[in-house]
Amino acid sequence: MKILVAVKRVVDFSVKVRVKADETGLDLIGVKMSLNPFDEIAVEEAVRLKEKGIASEIIVVSIGEKACQESLRTALALGADRAIHVETPLETQPLGVAKTLKALVEKESPSLVILGKQAIDDDFNQTGQMLAALLKWPQGTFASHITMGNKEIEVTREVDGGLETLKMPLPAVITTDLRLNEPRYATLPNIMKAKQKPLEVLTPEAISVDLTPRLKTIKVTEPPRRKAGIKVANVDELIDKLYHEAKVL
Repeated sequence: MKILVAVKRVVDFSVKVRVKADETGLDLIGVKMSLNPFDEIAVEEAVRLKEKGIASEIIVVSIGEKACQESLRTALALGADRAIHVETPLETQPLGVAKTLKALVEKESPSLVILGKQAIDDDFNQTGQMLAALLKWPQGTFASHITMGNKEIEVTREVDGGLETLKMPLPAVITTDLRLNEPRYATLPNIMKAKQKPLEVLTPEAISVDLTPRLKTIKVTEPPRRKAGIKVANVDELIDKLYHEAKVL
């Protein structure tokens, strides 16, 4: 079974981002970038399926500028077999990414597509659902546990009321949640081996995909600063302030 995993290069989760002075976007000059944490979980799950003998090949895909190849090499070091980079200077948005992945699915014919449930930079949480709709494949979103069967997959997903278990035929689209697994660290030997693994570079035109953005960012501003809190001496004073000043009781 072949698995296709989509990954994205994002600002590292430990970095406090800054807004540009003209409020047109984020200031990314000199900012540490890394593999999207949810996508890292997707790669780990694919590698575990291969280690169990369920998967035969793992293909990682990224869409964006040339620097995305760093994230692809990271995924290769974690255990993926080969990579595909769809290089474009344009801003990537969910529908364009979903159309690109659909074209690559038709090219590679995987039995399973795994994505992170969302990217931590834009938090759209749309690409996996859009891809499943375009492919007309079943989908299991927010997966916290996956069990592979004979030509089918069972997905336990987190919903507002608790956990929901779905069983669906393959091929299918899965998006990963944080509780699915704990990604491994790439070892130095695997990092060196990743440099020799195949990485194919394509253009959107080569796969007949239009990545022109459909959304335009008008303005980016920082959230308002939190007001300083106050200390109270006892419960009676707390209740008095909540009732008379804050008027929440």
